[in-house]
Amino acid sequence: MFLNDIKFSLWCDFIERSFLENEFKDLITQKIVNGATSNPAIFKNAILTSQSYKEDIEKLKGKKPKEIYEELACKDIKKAAEILYPLYEKGDDGFISIEIDPRLCDNAQESIKEGKRLFEKIGKRNVMIKVPATQAGYEIIETLIGEGINVNVTLVFSPLQAQLSLQAIKKGKQKLKADKKNPQVVISVFVSRFDRKLDKKLLEKNIKPSLTGILNAGKIYNIIEAENIANIRTLFASTGVKDDRLESDYYIKKLLFAHSINTAPLNTIKDFIKNKNFTPKNPINNQIIDEYFETLSMQGIDMEEIYSELINEGLEAFKNAFNKILIQLGE
Repeated sequence: MFLNDIKFSLWCDFIERSFLENEFKDLITQKIVNGATSNPAIFKNAILTSQSYKEDIEKLKGKKPKEIYEELACKDIKKAAEILYPLYEKGDDGFISIEIDPRLCDNAQESIKEGKRLFEKIGKRNVMIKVPATQAGYEIIETLIGEGINVNVTLVFSPLQAQLSLQAIKKGKQKLKADKKNPQVVISVFVSRFDRKLDKKLLEKNIKPSLTGILNAGKIYNIIEAENIANIRTLFASTGVKDDRLESDYYIKKLLFAHSINTAPLNTIKDFIKNKNFTPKNPINNQIIDEYFETLSMQGIDMEEIYSELINEGLEAFKNAFNKILIQLGE
């Protein structure tokens, strides 16, 4: 736990084989991170640019591209899980996430099969299966939780997605088999993509920029906390900064809430530690949040449209990254 008194965790949104063997272990020993996340874009950059995978790829030639990808990814996830396992045993998080093939996001049954298969293949209790918060995703979440599998609900942009995810989680817990351990669940709320999409428009309308992602995340955090369900936490994702006007650790500092997690890129984590601004933040008042979004609405900004665009863009980005891995491995 990075801040034990408020149960705030810092996870690393990065995975790569040589990093796992070296710097990742140091970050854990120094009690900076106590978990990690991955996604298809992260694996694309790792597998296609790092020399660490070259030997394994050569050995796996002749297999289908997706089979090669799974061997590489599962090896990394298993290694990360082994490194993190002592934390998991102590109840100090210790989780690592792997995503189901994003091309299956609309196919509940195939996604469920793959989620179960990946969890069994890796064979570590501290693995989370990442499932996007889509219509099919809610069925997948419910089923995997019913099987006692830890779930990372990802690509959550809207309060409605969070509410539907919570419903699916509760249904899954009701179906949990007696011989299965109660799974841990995080709901990954994406933050910075709102500001990348809207800030230019907000500046043109004389509205203070770089608040939409924070306030939207604060709203969803309040919804999740109000449910007070055991083993469920808010995870703030997409917290790297792309705007030079902002400090690189802006989103970590602004969302330093109790009983939450922030998964951030490696450089963002380093800057946060260097700046040493670890002041906990109180939850944002819902009235303040609602007034802000009412202002946006009056200025012609349709948040429902923004939510829809962001989830579609997120899904498409992960599908593209996954396809690029498979194309490269098929050569």
